[in-house]
Amino acid sequence: MNPPNPPSTDPQHAAPPPVSLRQAFPFWLKLGCIGFGGPAGQIALMHRELVEQRRWISERRFLHALNFCMLLPGPEAQQLATYIGWLLHRTRGGLVAGALFVLPSLAILTVLSWLYIAFGHLAVVAGLFYGIKPAVTAIVLQAAHRIGTRTLRNGWLWAIAAASFAAIFVFELPFPAIVLAAALIGHLGGRIDPARFASGGGHAAAPSAGPALIDDDTPPPPHARFRWRRLAWIAAAGALLWAAPMGLLAATLGWQHTFTQMGWFFTKAALLTFGGAYAVLPYVYQGAVSHYGWLTPGQMIDGLALGETTPGPLIMVVAFVGFVGAYVQALFGPEARFLAGAAAAALVTWFTFLPSFLFILAGGPWVESTHGDLKFTAPLTAITAAVVGVILNLALFFGYHVLWPAGIDGRFDWAAAAIALGAAVALLRYKRKVVHVIAACALAGLLLRTLAG
Repeated sequence: MNPPNPPSTDPQHAAPPPVSLRQAFPFWLKLGCIGFGGPAGQIALMHRELVEQRRWISERRFLHALNFCMLLPGPEAQQLATYIGWLLHRTRGGLVAGALFVLPSLAILTVLSWLYIAFGHLAVVAGLFYGIKPAVTAIVLQAAHRIGTRTLRNGWLWAIAAASFAAIFVFELPFPAIVLAAALIGHLGGRIDPARFASGGGHAAAPSAGPALIDDDTPPPPHARFRWRRLAWIAAAGALLWAAPMGLLAATLGWQHTFTQMGWFFTKAALLTFGGAYAVLPYVYQGAVSHYGWLTPGQMIDGLALGETTPGPLIMVVAFVGFVGAYVQALFGPEARFLAGAAAAALVTWFTFLPSFLFILAGGPWVESTHGDLKFTAPLTAITAAVVGVILNLALFFGYHVLWPAGIDGRFDWAAAAIALGAAVALLRYKRKVVHVIAACALAGLLLRTLAG
């Protein structure tokens, strides 16, 4: 058997030199600032940078980590960055990678949310969002296509995706139930037909990629080995980091205060929803719009549009929800609406992302011990297939609200349909960048609204 990192004078066939946390910091900051395109785009960007170009991690180790993150509730792209940062540079590396994935987006969305809620009534802003909304529908559809082409490699996985779509679209089953069913099918399928459920696939590495710093056969570093004492410490720290701010909110403001309810609701969103941002959005929509009334259905779609046009995880739309809810209610008084909105945006971001860090830091050592273990990878492969069906359902969910803005009995919006079709063709056929497509659709919407007005 050949050694994993054979000596060679050719840099393409030798493992890259070790990378310090100080050297990795600029990359994680760059990723947080340019990570456009939602989870699919961000995962593809990380794959290109970390697997193909920098070769910090091998294809197989990257996909193994990705499958674990797909299993977890929360944003899989941010969790994947946290995982790789942790694997490279211990807990500090995971915290740096995960935080820098989020903080630039939080700052940008806070400002954009203020501009939207303060000036969204202007005709120019309304026209821009009229064009962006259909583009969002096409982007979600593209996400289903990209993840599907990476995951659905045989009839078993296609059937799981179709069943998942039917379960949530027709029977309205909760996504956690779909995840458990898919995991069970993957477990049984891995025993019946192991080849169909073997992990692998989707972002094939370039032929010249060469050995990686963390290669297929590289043993887990000492900090990535499971220890009960370390797990107990992480659990205790996580409980304190959640209970301290939640207890302070409840004690000073009361349980029914908007800030306290936001903290509690987004804690549940972080813990009880699976499948990443596209799967969590219907849950957030149901709670923030239908139950609490923090914002309207149209504002929720506009928030998703802002999330798509900014870097960082798509689930950062929660910052928009928090900002709008606190701003409209003027929780700090009419003269301090921006301060209330900014505080709410930071608050919901904390409660949404805290579990993501804990899941990775606690579960990473266990995952590192499961390379090539079909008992672990087969359920994850099936769950990833199920997520494709859920994302397709979300595309139809947004498409309905964009194309029939007044409900199914209202008028069909042909102009919005044309914009959505154009965006889908640009994304799927011509592989245009998400930011460019959104910009073009925004200008088209502005032009149509101007001509109609």
